[in-house]
Amino acid sequence: MERAHRRGDRGAMTTPCLFCRIAQHDEHASIVLDVDGVLAFLDHRPLFPGHCLLIPKAHHETLADLPPDLVGPLFQHARTLARAVERAFDADGTFVAINNRVSQSVPHLHVHVVPRRFKDGLRGFFWPRQQYPNAQALLTARDAIVAAMSELQP
Repeated sequence: MERAHRRGDRGAMTTPCLFCRIAQHDEHASIVLDVDGVLAFLDHRPLFPGHCLLIPKAHHETLADLPPDLVGPLFQHARTLARAVERAFDADGTFVAINNRVSQSVPHLHVHVVPRRFKDGLRGFFWPRQQYPNAQALLTARDAIVAAMSELQP
């Protein structure tokens, strides 16, 4: 069931959730994973190329709202996605994070998976967002993660 939202008035929900629309394929996203009730896609304003968002397809606003039986599966996919992003971008590691309400630009639970490199300039919580320079760079990033995901599947 898709819920709608409008910030600032939790009682009156009027605007369809962007991530629910992406999960239902009603809104375009560069999808890297679409399985078992979860979806992952490239962030349109990444910290670094390959920055992904992993969401449950069902609408849950925060981690506390996620039913206990969905926590394990979500994080199993987060684990695999982190490995794939690291592999796809030859990164030194990954940053995996969740915002709950504060700094949550879309009120739908999402896990950030960001490729990291030593001395990449990311310090504390000052995150300079950027855009992909062109559509081809976006497609190249998506395809690299999809290929790494398929290599990591049993």
